[in-house]
Amino acid sequence: MAALNSEVKGFIVQALACFDTPSQVVQSVREEFGIEVTRQAVETHDPTKRAGRTLAARWQTLFHDTRKRFREDTAEIPIANRSYRLRALGRMAEETEARGQLVLAAQMLEQAAKESGDIRSRPQPPQPTPVILTETKTSHTAGPTNGPYQRRGSSENPGGQSNSGVSPGEGWQDSLRSQLRPAPRSCGEATGAD
Repeated sequence: MAALNSEVKGFIVQALACFDTPSQVVQSVREEFGIEVTRQAVETHDPTKRAGRTLAARWQTLFHDTRKRFREDTAEIPIANRSYRLRALGRMAEETEARGQLVLAAQMLEQAAKESGDIRSRPQPPQPTPVILTETKTSHTAGPTNGPYQRRGSSENPGGQSNSGVSPGEGWQDSLRSQLRPAPRSCGEATGAD
């Protein structure tokens, strides 16, 4: 490989400073200058890498100045602005809806809602199901109770204790719901919340 001139070296250093990968820089140099360079040769122009530790001070300064300017100027990149992204999503949603791709249009609308902060981006955990306790009239010989409220069991399991071995996270709520029965209420019955 022939020695690179200053113009090509400057191009490589600036591309690396803008976070282009060595493979992308190799392709860009090939297209821009018609020169074949290897990824290893490109990597020697990155002072943040071990291969570029001996890079001349002139190129290191150019690299660090370009990277600083690149990081500060992201506001000038259109896609970095929320209003630009929302307008683009709006155009895409209209176009996909016109084509009859309603599922894709709905996804774009959802993305726009996330972008504007109208919906939560993380799914919310399901709300716990309330446990309904019933008042029963039992004699003291029927089994242990915690006051007038107890869980009702099946005819084979009058105490209401589950012997199924269902552990939490494996349908235990369904098992609990099957053991609890709502108390019958009549229209004229007081609820006790007076």
